[in-house]
Amino acid sequence: MPDFLRATIDVLLGIGLLFGGGELFVQGSVALAVIFGIPQLVIGLTVVSLGTSAPELFVSLSSVLEGADTLAVSNAVGSNIFNVMVVLGASALVLPLKVESRLVRRDVPLLIAISAAVWGMASTGQVTWQSGVALLLALVINTIWEIRTAREEPDGSEGAEPEIEANAGRGGWTMAVVRLIAGIVILTIGSRVLVSGATSAATLLGVSEAVIGLTIVSAGTSMPELITSLVAALRGRTDLAIGNVVGSCLLNLMLVLGGGALAAAGRGLEVSPELIQDDLPIMLMTSLACLPIFWTRGCITRLEGGLLLGLYVLYVIDNVLPRTTLSSWSDEFRLVMLCLVLPVVMVVIITQAIFYWKRTKGRPDHIPG
Repeated sequence: MPDFLRATIDVLLGIGLLFGGGELFVQGSVALAVIFGIPQLVIGLTVVSLGTSAPELFVSLSSVLEGADTLAVSNAVGSNIFNVMVVLGASALVLPLKVESRLVRRDVPLLIAISAAVWGMASTGQVTWQSGVALLLALVINTIWEIRTAREEPDGSEGAEPEIEANAGRGGWTMAVVRLIAGIVILTIGSRVLVSGATSAATLLGVSEAVIGLTIVSAGTSMPELITSLVAALRGRTDLAIGNVVGSCLLNLMLVLGGGALAAAGRGLEVSPELIQDDLPIMLMTSLACLPIFWTRGCITRLEGGLLLGLYVLYVIDNVLPRTTLSSWSDEFRLVMLCLVLPVVMVVIITQAIFYWKRTKGRPDHIPG
């Protein structure tokens, strides 16, 4: 079997195993939580969100243990970019995403702050274990804050959390533990297969691990978020579609990147210069792009959803183009992006934010975020 075909099969097989393992992990974890009488709200804010981010976590940990730090970091960064541009964009194409939940709108500024902090941590060329501890501590504090906020304002937040099936605990704790352990085992195997395939593919294609992690691996590990948000949009639960994206992005930075930095121990989690200069700023900009809409209780329209998807396509082209026979066009492509595409996007975002702000300002029931 040709080496490249083998690497491709490994990547696809790894993604499939991660998807199946993540589903079993969620089922087992939720069942145990229900059996032990943990409130549905807490399960939705912790267990379910952790389950959808389990593929990213296991892939990053496997990458660190195998010495592929760049793949670990690019997986987390690329997943955030994919979540905002593709998951939100595709969900908005299905149904315009109306922002109602205060819980969602409060999480967006936090996501921007954490994204900026991670960029600052990584600017030295590595994310130290101390930074990893800080990110994990921030995750604990944020989880407690989320639960307290949701309980204080249930009307504004319960719609943003996934429903827990009433019979989730059926089968007893034995079956729940079996599912949980099986999920962890499959996630571990799937992550190792995916990392091995991605590393081999990068070597055979002559591209960096960062490019593979930012595109193929991040898209593969973000499939649970994409499916969850699309189903939520089809059912009209737009806050769940948005909350899933924002919550997953926060976990990618605090849990996945923080856990990876802690696993790297004393040597620190190395960050490549291209990630620091290009992709981390783009990750931050994608979070900033959503802020005006979320704060004004606006709506992510189908037009904006299509715009987000188009931007992701351009982002992928920008990563792949320099490694192809058309590499001589990469500088011209970036110039067009900088001088034409970026200004147009900013004008659209600002115009839409002003429109929604003016429309909601005069409403008597309008409550500032």
